[in-house]
Amino acid sequence: MSEARKQVRLGIIGIGNMGSEHCRLILGGKCPEIELTAAADLRPERREWAEKALPGARVFCDGRELIASGCCDAVLIAAPHYQHEPLAVAALEAGMHVLCEKPASVRADSAEKMIRAAEKAGKTLTFMFNQRTNCVYRRMKEMLESGEMGAVKRVIWIITDWYRTQRYYDSGSWRATWAGEGGGVLLNQCPHQLDLLIWLCGMPCAVTARCLEGKWHRIEVEDDVSALLEFPNGATGTFVASTGDLPGTNRLEISCEKGKMVCEDGRVKIWKLDRSEREICFESDDPWYRGEPEVSVAETDGKNPQHAGVINAFAAHLLRGEKPVAGAEDGLRELQLSNAIHLSGWTGQRMEIPVPPEVFDRELAKRIAGSKKRPVWDVTYETNHG
Repeated sequence: MSEARKQVRLGIIGIGNMGSEHCRLILGGKCPEIELTAAADLRPERREWAEKALPGARVFCDGRELIASGCCDAVLIAAPHYQHEPLAVAALEAGMHVLCEKPASVRADSAEKMIRAAEKAGKTLTFMFNQRTNCVYRRMKEMLESGEMGAVKRVIWIITDWYRTQRYYDSGSWRATWAGEGGGVLLNQCPHQLDLLIWLCGMPCAVTARCLEGKWHRIEVEDDVSALLEFPNGATGTFVASTGDLPGTNRLEISCEKGKMVCEDGRVKIWKLDRSEREICFESDDPWYRGEPEVSVAETDGKNPQHAGVINAFAAHLLRGEKPVAGAEDGLRELQLSNAIHLSGWTGQRMEIPVPPEVFDRELAKRIAGSKKRPVWDVTYETNHG
């Protein structure tokens, strides 16, 4: 990009729920270093909306037409999951930078192709992990990186406040199908939490999981997941997710050598020990030691810019070399963990991470072969995220 340019010319591919929301953020002045110059969608009603709502932007039927138009420096891809890789690779090969919605793709080997294309083209590839901008998770990250909590021993995340009714799943023929979406709660709702778990605690090295398909809904993919995680340093983790709990829970607990942090209801509560639990364990003469940890609520800056924050960081990176919210490898790692949980659930076996791509692809192909589309009660809601 030219050093004189003050804005990034951005095209958005896919203007369903998320794509149209990104358009509104930009048009509403939330992303001042972005100029929305193009949009593309296969659906005529969405293109009609874009023609009216996006003044000055060129509107295309197909993402590849947008990429070939030359009117953008970068694209934001908000298309269905299986389209992320081919569209991203096409844009990168055309000399464009890419910000892609989560997940990176359905298969980890597809994400690797995206990364190789970015490296070959010398262009930026990043992902919409907007939960990293949330002040509570940023504060937890700061505390863990500073060493004040010591090494992580255990992480427990119960994230079951994704409740969805059957009508939600019936709203799109692609939804909750192996052929259309590539997965259920793991691939649609949970990429943010899997990314945050890795960002905060590091990449697990193995997983044993149960992925229950159609447990709470008439769908073919998983809507209830329980995973036991193993980390290289010996730490362990439990990850539970569902779209069938009402009311649900969103509680993240990270136990460390010098205390623990619990994130729930928009705040982080902290218990801090006066010394490491490892020292207490082997030096205390008290068999029933409890101690009196210091209890507090973490102070944050209160900022949570979400999608606008990611888009603004993307623009700042392209214009001034500042750091994006998430890098290309982050998208790959999240998908490697997701693929491993799926494969463990499918096979009933403990899986080391990353799993062999050919094994995952073979098992996914079996499910795609038996996948069935379902009736759609209102096609206007047949979008790629949410």
